[in-house]
Amino acid sequence: MPENKKFYITTPIYYPSDKLHIGHAYCTVATDAMARYKRLTGCDVMFLTGTDEHGQKIEDKAKAAGVTPQQYVDNIVDGPRGVRDLWKLMNISNDRFIRTTDDYHVAAIQKIFKAMYDKGDIYKGTYKGKYCKDCEAFWTETQLVDGKCPDCGRPVQDAEEEAYFFRLSKYAERIQHLLEDTDFLEPRSRVHEMVNNFIKPGLEDLCVSRTSFKWGVPVDFDPGHVVYVWIDALFNYTTALGFMNDKYHDFDKYWPADVHFVGKEIVRFHSIIWPAMLMSMDMPLPKKVFGHGWLLLDGGKMSKSKGNVVDPYLLAERYGVDALRYFLLREFPFGTDGNFSNEALIGRINTDLANDLGNLVSRTTAMVGKYFGDHLPAVEAADPAMDDELITMAKGLRDAYEGHMEGYAFQNALMEVFKLIGRANKYIDENKPWLLAKDESQKNRLAQVLYNLLECVRISAVLLTPFMPDTCGKIFGQIGAGEELRSWESAKTWGLLPMDAAVNKGENLFPRIDMEKELKELEELEKKPVEAEAPKAEEPKEPEYITIDDFNKVKFVTAKILACEAVPKSSKLLRFTLDCGEAFPRQILSGIHEYYEPEELVGKTVVACTNLKPRKMMGIMSNGMLISAVKEEPDGSEKLHLIMLDDKVPAGYGLC
Repeated sequence: MPENKKFYITTPIYYPSDKLHIGHAYCTVATDAMARYKRLTGCDVMFLTGTDEHGQKIEDKAKAAGVTPQQYVDNIVDGPRGVRDLWKLMNISNDRFIRTTDDYHVAAIQKIFKAMYDKGDIYKGTYKGKYCKDCEAFWTETQLVDGKCPDCGRPVQDAEEEAYFFRLSKYAERIQHLLEDTDFLEPRSRVHEMVNNFIKPGLEDLCVSRTSFKWGVPVDFDPGHVVYVWIDALFNYTTALGFMNDKYHDFDKYWPADVHFVGKEIVRFHSIIWPAMLMSMDMPLPKKVFGHGWLLLDGGKMSKSKGNVVDPYLLAERYGVDALRYFLLREFPFGTDGNFSNEALIGRINTDLANDLGNLVSRTTAMVGKYFGDHLPAVEAADPAMDDELITMAKGLRDAYEGHMEGYAFQNALMEVFKLIGRANKYIDENKPWLLAKDESQKNRLAQVLYNLLECVRISAVLLTPFMPDTCGKIFGQIGAGEELRSWESAKTWGLLPMDAAVNKGENLFPRIDMEKELKELEELEKKPVEAEAPKAEEPKEPEYITIDDFNKVKFVTAKILACEAVPKSSKLLRFTLDCGEAFPRQILSGIHEYYEPEELVGKTVVACTNLKPRKMMGIMSNGMLISAVKEEPDGSEKLHLIMLDDKVPAGYGLC
């Protein structure tokens, strides 16, 4: 991709809501990931977002709150936990933020309205029909669903008033050609919906002014009229660049937009009304409109009115912003609806981020530190028989990732990265660095293996940066990758990390979460209002003591390890054959393979609990449990030590 290629991307400007939920953040997080990706590839990016602040609903809410409409929107946009706060929380890297109440925008909209009026594309008449106040949308009887708004499902009201109309019907044929014969609108399913539901039944002229309320851009040549919100809102994409105003001066540089990301409920406005108005103004059309799906909760769209919102502040504070960003773009294909649940979020964190990515980084950096100090020694070339598959996959990752990103398939791009991460974790188990470390003649091979793992981590982190920028910054720091090794070009080249890179095992990136416990806590937290008082310090609880009778129920005995072997198809389980002083040897399974190799345990004396209820694991019966000591390290990782006794202690002795 040519360096410094211009790329202009927008989210819709959001209608101010006094309770923001994770659905509000979904589109903007996707837009941010795309903007960061394009910057990574060398593009000169303009990323625009903002707020759409006019309309009857705002006027009514402000009146009910006893404030002016401007005071009402100011608080929602710039107040505590407002729109700007949410974007800051979610690490949104927008280059510009527009409010439709900005003076320069208001003046520009008046000029645009007058230009279309002078051309004859806007004319005065009387509107009589159905109006949805919540969506700021006009509907015909045939477009209603069960007599209600087809977008939000709320009741509509009869409206009759003097109004100006835009000759939308004049552009019907051109719009149909744009939708059917080009890739202007994606996904393709949205095209069929727009053409069949709105154009083929007959595209009616659009009401573009109101007289029944005052909170909007005044029509300066006809007092009493305010500009319909969708002219006001849609032209923000151009006024924010300086069109019809002197605030900015980069319209010619960035317009037309490369892509508008919008929710599917406003695709009609962006794919029919918006291009028609641009045609009226003789302006270039944006290259693409991409209509993404909704985040659903309990089968329905998140909505404050339905009481089914999910608080992004709560989720980000508990799990980290990067984990939340990753989940939103990994769990659901961007063009379709996705069912949000706390179980899915926690499961994705545990599986992808803790088990796969976090484990790979933690194990690799820890082994470098354990076996070589803070950097690797110089190594010879990789072993083709052992390493080619991994290295080939790493070298080809950027191209596969790029193809998905250019098609806005965020989920697929992330899947490609995690294929390499999964392969690298498997590579650890195949090469067993802990065994190589025991053989001095294998030190060169050990260094090769660890270097290959570090390079896989580096390339993966480069490509994950648009999604998890803070986490990837930490990863680069842990593996000693400088700025030049974090670039788009570096992601395609194997072997750039210097051998003397300073490697250090930092904090645990994504600690595992206890699903059952966490869901219970979330359920309680989500019942509490956001502004709840700080909890009072809890009274110290009495220790829950057990009696000697309770202790005597557990039977601990000394046991000699007669044999030990790995359980097939399990990365954790070891099968022990033990002499516990009984008539026959006892079989116990223990998940400690990560910490011990079977051959180093044979002959050791350990402690076993022998009256634990037997259970099957991997189809093999386990009759008891071996006792270990576990300690959690400051970085969140765990260290485990199997409790071993002096070999002089006979088998079968009870502990007392």
